[in-house]
Amino acid sequence: MEGAPERPVPSTAFYSIEFPGYVRTTSVPIAVQNLGGQAALDSAFKRSAAKSEATLELKLRPGNPFAHPVPGDVVPTSNLVLKVVKRKRKNRMDSDDGALQGEYTAEIVGSTPKTVRFRSMADYQYQPDMNDPVTKLRLAMDNMDVEAIRTYTIPPEKADYMVPVASSSQDGDVDMNLDPELTGIPLPEPDPNQPMRSNLRLFPPPLFSRQTLPQLYNFKPNPASMVSTTVNEETGEEKKRLINKMRWKGYGPLSISFAERKVPEKPAQNVQDARSQLNDVLYNKLMQVFSERPIWTRGALFTQLSAMEARDVLNSKPLLASVSYVFHDGPWRDTLIRFGYDPRKHPSARFYQRLYFRNANHPILKPSVMTRRQERAAANMDNWAVAIEDGSERDNDRRKSHLFDGKTLTKETASFQLCDLVDPMLKEMIDDDQELREECDERDGWYTNYALERIKTVLRHKFFTVLEGHPATDEECRQLLAASEKLPSKSAKDMSSLRSVRLKVGKHNMAKGAMRPEDAAALRLKAALDKAAMDKNLKNRGILTTTTDD
Repeated sequence: MEGAPERPVPSTAFYSIEFPGYVRTTSVPIAVQNLGGQAALDSAFKRSAAKSEATLELKLRPGNPFAHPVPGDVVPTSNLVLKVVKRKRKNRMDSDDGALQGEYTAEIVGSTPKTVRFRSMADYQYQPDMNDPVTKLRLAMDNMDVEAIRTYTIPPEKADYMVPVASSSQDGDVDMNLDPELTGIPLPEPDPNQPMRSNLRLFPPPLFSRQTLPQLYNFKPNPASMVSTTVNEETGEEKKRLINKMRWKGYGPLSISFAERKVPEKPAQNVQDARSQLNDVLYNKLMQVFSERPIWTRGALFTQLSAMEARDVLNSKPLLASVSYVFHDGPWRDTLIRFGYDPRKHPSARFYQRLYFRNANHPILKPSVMTRRQERAAANMDNWAVAIEDGSERDNDRRKSHLFDGKTLTKETASFQLCDLVDPMLKEMIDDDQELREECDERDGWYTNYALERIKTVLRHKFFTVLEGHPATDEECRQLLAASEKLPSKSAKDMSSLRSVRLKVGKHNMAKGAMRPEDAAALRLKAALDKAAMDKNLKNRGILTTTTDD
């Protein structure tokens, strides 16, 4: 097989424009003018043109400043320009009917390295009243009419937003689209039956839509939807609508703020309607657990159940919502509380207050996608529940994960209820009823600020020393309390001023009274420096010793 013969390509370059419209030979100058003129074409096609310059705008209504042009992009191409010639001659020998025979010749005359293509959609168009003073000012600015710009005055604003539609019986020399006030003709009394038209004097923005290319939305019905038919009992009319069977039902526990006076006595109506779907055994088990202790954190509550029961409670959303409600702020924030029990009225509820502080040593780097997938697979609730047998050593460790004894690390996040702090020193401070309030406080609960801060200081120090691998002693904690009570008055004043700010209640207010990030960072830095100074002091006094591995 022989290859196609080689043909030389002339070096002459042509530039093409795919004009989105009909162009006759006589209308080529008009098309060029609508594209911005020859100067705009030369600028777009020049070799050193920037990307912003390699654009042409087609004005379908030239001379109208309110008409939005259609943008066209200059794209590189490798097309050839052919010159095709057709010659007609009459072949008398081969054709008895005298038909004309055509002869075609084609010749490559050059290439097209650049082409202008209009792939963008035309923007929405709006034509305002051309006799409006603002429209005339816009035309004067385009035409650089200095006299018209200098004499322009802002017309007074009138409330004639609706004017009667002019009838055909009026003078034909008057433009019916004009504001009647501009004509100087006195207006007759309006006919209440006469139709009205808008006179809002709307002017279009520079662009209506930012989407220039058509989008393939590929609309499809929701596979989880079903057709529901309802019949109007009075008229008998049938109406059909699509119902999403998988839509979120909202089975979360009722959430209230600390400022609300009454606590919920029963679950929400949609949760009550789903009562028949619940497992009675689990429901009765939860009711028994809440009768023994009215307030639980989720983690502490799951330790009272077997691993399989905890999995079923987590998968069945209405279960927790049917036995408890939550506070989203205050001393008992994010805890599950038995319906009808108000901890703000019972001083004994101070043992169920929740303390939480962030672990600043927790890694901030975001793990990779593969690592997150592996962690999700390993932490899958079903696999986790199946792998834990009742009564096993792993099950016993799980049931103690909500407790803190000051020596053993059960989790890396410091979130505990006071009743779950079994460390002797902390338990003595929590049971002390000398520093209690007569009324429950929004920040500190039933404890005074002094008593709660002492508990927080000891808990924070013991938790992080256990996290670092060397549990703190009670004597070291007493030294820390004595040092914290001797803080300069300026620092104490700053702390009190930070705590006196009342925060707004909102869905992001998970830690009522939390400081700003920069203040928290400064406080952590100061605590680290104070701890280093205290460790040095204790070493010098022989109280704290360090060990090294050989």
